[in-house]
Amino acid sequence: MKINFLIACLLFLLCTAVKGQQHTERKLVQFSGVIHNADSNIAVPYVTLTNLSYQKQLFNANHQGFFSFVAHEGDTIKLSAVGYHSEQLVIPLSTDNKVTVNLKMRTQIIDLPVVTVYPWASIDEFNYAFMNLHIADDDYLIAQKNLTYESLVALAKTVPRNASEIQNLDANYRHIGLSNKAVNQRNSNALFSPLAWASFINQISQGNKSRGK
Repeated sequence: MKINFLIACLLFLLCTAVKGQQHTERKLVQFSGVIHNADSNIAVPYVTLTNLSYQKQLFNANHQGFFSFVAHEGDTIKLSAVGYHSEQLVIPLSTDNKVTVNLKMRTQIIDLPVVTVYPWASIDEFNYAFMNLHIADDDYLIAQKNLTYESLVALAKTVPRNASEIQNLDANYRHIGLSNKAVNQRNSNALFSPLAWASFINQISQGNKSRGK
């Protein structure tokens, strides 16, 4: 058992050394790029980039979809963002120490099941609420209520008159005053007064009687 355990430890150390040697042999590059929407060519902000080949290091793109970090040639990078399908790419080989790419991500459409929300816990509560429902008046009924005699009288007591109403009221008062003045002038003329004619005839009769005496 001890021999098997030692052999397993040696194999593990050997594999780790080989992997470390492979990483050290691969060249480090500055991996940069911009991420766009594949359909609208709009920048995808705040995308998470995971280096699956090296300790699952995490990097984030900025609000304009730009990113830049150091990685090895041949590392597998995973792109993930809310509302988009996850994408993977392998960093290509480069003649210099820089790799610049333009990446595209496809939008992800998720069909959620239909959920119907009811504000009542049971059908009995719904029936009670429906039977006691108070429907608000529409515009026509509100206008009818505002044009009733009681509403107009109340408005006339509180709402001040405008210039047109004041002008019409003044014209009516002037017309009534002139009409009364004309009636009084006509009644003051003795020729048109029956009482004046009766007094005149009475005076004539009294004068004839005095002459006869």
